[in-house]
Amino acid sequence: MFEALIRSWKQRGLLDAQYEWLFDPYDGDEVVVFDTETTGLDTKKDAVLSIGAVRIKNDRILTSQSFEVFLKPSRQISVESIKIHHIRPCDLQQALEPLEGVKKFLEFIGNRPLVGYYLEFDMAMINRLIKPWLGIALPNKQIEVSGLYFDKKIALIPQGNVDLRFDTILRNLNIPMMGQHNALNDAIMTAMVYLKLKHTHKLH
Repeated sequence: MFEALIRSWKQRGLLDAQYEWLFDPYDGDEVVVFDTETTGLDTKKDAVLSIGAVRIKNDRILTSQSFEVFLKPSRQISVESIKIHHIRPCDLQQALEPLEGVKKFLEFIGNRPLVGYYLEFDMAMINRLIKPWLGIALPNKQIEVSGLYFDKKIALIPQGNVDLRFDTILRNLNIPMMGQHNALNDAIMTAMVYLKLKHTHKLH
């Protein structure tokens, strides 16, 4: 009941009634795993360069129905960030305006639960695009894979020092590192982590 009241309170800030379906309780069997590539790690100043997402249904990653979009940056891309995400200005010549891209993202995710690695950052970046337009932050349920991993790993490490680096989690779960570092590949690897954790009762 308390959750419903919070949801109702948030819904009152919605500026476009066409998107009321975002607040409908989700009763399906899918989740969406997503990731962003950005110009930096400052959620107040940096810009989203790309969004990659994939759906999971019946414990299957639907890679054939994946989502990837590139957005025109609102600020210059630094050399340091290019070294991380490998997205160059020339790669963004056909990129969409941020609002157009985030609209397509909403169409893809619907009101499904969202899964991610350090999802709080990606949500903050997406919400910065959404709030001026819709007046709300995304109300979708959120599932953090590093939290799932921590909960299963902490029982084995009494001192509580759990390494939550993405590469470490992949290695520990025997999940292969996909070649190119980009939003879509990171989303697919995160989806593999989510499924492995979902079906692993005990970590080593």
